Formats: sequence, structure tokens, C-alpha cells
Amino acid sequence: MMAEAVPETRGTSDRTPANRTVSRTVAVWDLPLRLWHWILAACVLVAWFTPAVYDGPHRIAGYAVIGLLAFRLVWGFLGSRYSRFRMIGVRLRTAPGYLWNLRRGITGRYIGLNPAGTLMLVALLVSLAVSAITGAMSVTTTFFGVWWVEDTHAYASDAVIVLVVLHVLGVVLMGMLQRENLIGAMFTGRKRIRHHL
Repeated sequence: MMAEAVPETRGTSDRTPANRTVSRTVAVWDLPLRLWHWILAACVLVAWFTPAVYDGPHRIAGYAVIGLLAFRLVWGFLGSRYSRFRMIGVRLRTAPGYLWNLRRGITGRYIGLNPAGTLMLVALLVSLAVSAITGAMSVTTTFFGVWWVEDTHAYASDAVIVLVVLHVLGVVLMGMLQRENLIGAMFTGRKRIRHHL
């Protein structure tokens, strides 16, 4: 599926030119998802800048990430329409073609996550889960000092930061290509949809 269908605006004035494009906004990201997104971003930043030096905040941020991931898993089934995981399989299958088309500036219009965003969501959730779980394991009696736990935690944490940077760059690039403030949309929960009148 290309994108969720959005009903066209009806009942416009006769004085409006036929080729004019108007836009309105539609609710996409619900409040729990938006709070989850920004709290998770804060926890990742705290965890990234506090290892070894500030062990207490680092652990708190790590445990918070585990709790946030658990919430996201539940919200992926119980949340509002665009919070759910129902389209992940379809979007992941179309992601390679979507990324290929991006080279030519073909973005398509998606109300929720586009295929590239879906791919990033899955990659981030998996990397965060591996990083947080191995971090929690590394402070237990059984796994403290175990090389593969520490190495996995370090590599997964580095992967998270690389993915976060790619995520931010992707959002900025997509916002420029589609002339839309996607960062603002994650604050307001609303995205712009366009109609030709």
C-alpha cells in the first residue's frame, strides 16, 4: 500500500482557482507516542554522555529505556492508528524500492511512517533493546566483566547513536523534499495534507 487514503476537501468556494493547492492538518501521532519519543530521546542522550563517569544516571537512563521499549511494544498493538505495528511488514518489504527512488527525489506521501521511517524504527528498537538489555546484564553478578556482554553493549550503543544521527538527517532531508516541518509534527502530533481544488 502506498499511503493511507485521506478524504478530499469538499464544498469549496466557487471563487477558488481550480489549480490552487490548499493544505490542512490531520492528527497522526497521539500524545502517548509523542511523549514516548521525546523521553526516549532524552534517555538515550543521558545514557550516551554518562557511561563510567556518572554511573547512577547512566543506569537509570538504561532502565528507563527498557521500560519505554516495553511500553512501545504494548502501544504498537493498543495505540491509535498510526502508533500500531500493523503496517510494518508491508513497509519493510517496500523499503528497498523506496530508498532507491529517493535518489531521484521520489518520496511519495505517507500520513504515518514511510518505508524508510519504518526501517529506521525497527533498527532503532532492536539496537536499543540489545544495548539496554546487555547494559542491565553487565551489572549483574553472573555477567559482570563478561567480555561478550560488554562488547555487545558497546557496539549496540554505538549503533544506536549512528542510527539516531541518520534518523535526524533523514527527517530533515524528508522535510526539505516534502516542504513539511516533520520535527514540529512530532511535537504537535499533526501532519499537513494537501488537496488540489
